[in-house]
This record gives sequence, structure tokens and C-alpha cells, in this order.
Amino acid sequence: MNETIREQSWLPLILVACASFIIALDVTFMNVSISQVVVDLNTDVSTIQMTMSFYTLITAAFMLISAKLQDIVGKKKLFLIGAVLYGIGTFTAAVSVNDTMLFAGWAVVEGIAGALMLPAITSIISGTYSGEKRTFALAIESVMVAVAAAVGPLFGGIMTSFLSWRYGFAFELVIVFIILIMHKRIPDFTPTQSKSDLDITGSVISVIGLVLLVLGILTLSNDITTSVIVIILGIIALVIFALFEIKRKRKGDVPLLDIDLFKDRNLRVGTLILLLAYLAMEGALFAVSLYLQSVLRLSAFNTGLTMLPLTISLFIFAVAAPNLTAKLNHKVLMAVGSILALIGCLILSYHFRFDTTILELMPGMLILGAGLGFLMALSVDIALINISDESQNNASGVTSTGQSFGESLGTAVIGIILILGIMGGISNAVGTYAPAHSGDEQFHQDVFNHFQKMASVNEIASQGSTVVTIVDSIF
Repeated sequence: MNETIREQSWLPLILVACASFIIALDVTFMNVSISQVVVDLNTDVSTIQMTMSFYTLITAAFMLISAKLQDIVGKKKLFLIGAVLYGIGTFTAAVSVNDTMLFAGWAVVEGIAGALMLPAITSIISGTYSGEKRTFALAIESVMVAVAAAVGPLFGGIMTSFLSWRYGFAFELVIVFIILIMHKRIPDFTPTQSKSDLDITGSVISVIGLVLLVLGILTLSNDITTSVIVIILGIIALVIFALFEIKRKRKGDVPLLDIDLFKDRNLRVGTLILLLAYLAMEGALFAVSLYLQSVLRLSAFNTGLTMLPLTISLFIFAVAAPNLTAKLNHKVLMAVGSILALIGCLILSYHFRFDTTILELMPGMLILGAGLGFLMALSVDIALINISDESQNNASGVTSTGQSFGESLGTAVIGIILILGIMGGISNAVGTYAPAHSGDEQFHQDVFNHFQKMASVNEIASQGSTVVTIVDSIF
């Protein structure tokens, strides 16, 4: 496909953006299905939270390796390999009979597949379009990611309420088939490096560091001392990785990650903003979805419907952002987006009550969506704007890692805050409603386990269980 055809056709953008859409959709559509998944697979909230976090964590952990493999295997070939793996993973998740099978298909196989595709998506767009078309194309890809992440709750609500959460994965499988059928419309790119250039040692160290960091955060509620040690080990591993990459480049070998890229301020700031934006969005979606289902007792569909203002607002402002860059620069628009997102979070924080209505949540949702729309639409473009063509693959791996790592941290951090808050609430509720059990650790654990089986509360509430009374008092 020659340069002229590339520039004239938007089909390559549509196909790779569809891949971005389903990868992002996977992160959020299951938020509103938590209660049903707990029942269907006989599992608990913490296990589903861990699976959600590990999906994005595994994607982030393998992102840098994937970015390098683009140079060795080729962008298009790596993207298609990822698409095939994604199809296998989403099929496995759709037919899961237990939480282990769901974890294997969703978190592991889809996580690795997402890692193979995401950097290739950005690189294919950057290599296919230039100038204003490149800015527009990158913005559209970011919009697709943002909209998928925001529309996920409503999509998941519809699937779960009227069909099954399994059909959500089936829908993704259909998109994968479409991409594979039309793959010839995606341009080919010649590999620029050989297999000997792959930094295996650096790859192993980077994966270990990222996994340890998030694993430590996920286990904070179980053993704080051990978790802190694991987090510190993760940070040490990442520092060792950075030093190893610097040394490798000085020796004249090809590094997995060129640390010199971070001398570019736009890449540093753009990636950091991307990480924080996705951390805020995924954390907010997880917290609000859990609150709507466990406290307000909304169905999956009504939970998704309640999240709709955020979806609409995010879409409108993300689409408008590229056009506004002609009048206001990226820096101004992203500053406005950050302020709006902070205001939206602040407003929402005052409405987590027992008697909150959907209308009361709407202003915070709208403002948060507007801020995130600005940030998500422009952060990738600003991060890559000064990067040379030969470094685009490496830099796209950095931005994609930031995005996925932010999503993983969002679920992990907010999840652990919620669990710690619940444990504190259990202690207070037991003292009020069952003072005879205030020193009974097993009783406290039974109450917590009952919360973990959140879907069963309504089923046995009529039995007048003390445990149920305490859980209801907390929420």
C-alpha cells in the first residue's frame, strides 16, 4: 500500500481503532456485572477485582516487549498475532465455568494479546498518516478507547440484564473476526531489527517489577508488611531495569527501552497524564459501579444507565478536543481537562450516601467525563509529537504501558481502599448490632465473606440473619 493510498483511506484507522475499542471495553463492561459473575462462577468480589486488575497489569507488563517485537516481527504481523490470541482469550472467557478459567482466558490470554496489539496500533497509525491527519487519527483512536471505557458499563448492563455477561465477550469475538477478515487493508511495514536485538534479560526484569508492584498493592488488605516488601521489591526491580537498559545502550546493544526517550518532556508529561487519567477513570468506574450495586441495590442495566452521563460527556469533549487545538494549544486544553476531572471527582465524593439519587450523581459524572475526554484525546498525541520516526515504536510502547498500568492501578488502588473501608465499617457495625461478637475474629470474617458474596444478600435477607443485618447497616 503506497503512501498516497494510505493517506486517502481511513479504513486502516477504523480497523485498528476497533481493536482499541474492544481492549478498552474489556476493562469496564464487567464492572456492572460483578454481582452476576460472583453468582454464576461461585466466586467473590476480591477474585473478580484481582482478575480485572491482572488483565490490565499483564497487558502493561508485556507492553515494552511488544513494542520491541514490532521492530523484529513487523507492526502488522504482531498486531494480527495479537488479534488471533485475543479471539482465543475472549472465547475462553465467554464459556468459563469457574473463576480460574475466566482468569486464564480474560486476564492472561487477553492480557498478553492486548499487549501485542496496543503499541502496534499506535505505531500503525503514526506510520500510516502524517501531519494533521496523524493528529486526527491518534485523537480518534484515543476517543475510541475513551468511549469504550465509558460506554462499557451500559453495554455490560444490557448484556447482563437481558442476555448474559458472556455475550459481552462474544461481541468482542465478532469484532476480532471482522479485523482478521479485512486485515489486508492494513498497510505492511518492514521490520527494522533482528531477533538478536531482543533484550530478553531486560524483558524479564521489567515484567517482574511491574507485576510485583501491583501485586503488592492488591494484597495490602491481607498482610500490610508483606505487601509493602513486595511493593519495594517491585520498585527496586524497575530501578535495576532502568540501569540495565542504560548500560546496555552504552555497550552498543539495542535496549528494550531507550531511557534517553524520557529526556523528551512531552513524552514524560503525556505518559504521566495518560496514566493518571486512566487510573482516575477506572478507579471511579469500579468504585461507583460497586456502590450502585451493593449500596443502592441497582441492577446491572440501571447501573450502566446511571453511568451514561459520564459516557456522553466523555465522548463529546473527546471528539471536540482535536478541533479545539486550532484555537487553544494542547497544554491549555489538558490543564482545563485536569481541573474539570478534579472538580468532578470532588463533587462525586459528597454523594456516596444511602439515599443518593441518580440525578444527584449526574453533575459529577458530566464534569468528570468532560475532563477525562480532553485528557484522553490529546495525551498520546502530545507524548509522541517530538519523537522521531525510528523511535515511534519504542515511544508507543511507553504510552501504551502508561495507559494499561494506570487502568490496573485504578482498580487495584480503589479496590483496596474500598476493602479497607469495609473492614472498618464491619468493626463499627459489629460493635453496634452484635456487641457480643465484637472480639470474635471469625464472626468479623463471616461478615466480610458475606459482603464478598454480594449477590446473595437479597437472597437470604428474609432469614433475619445477624450477618445480613450488619452488612445492610454498612451499605
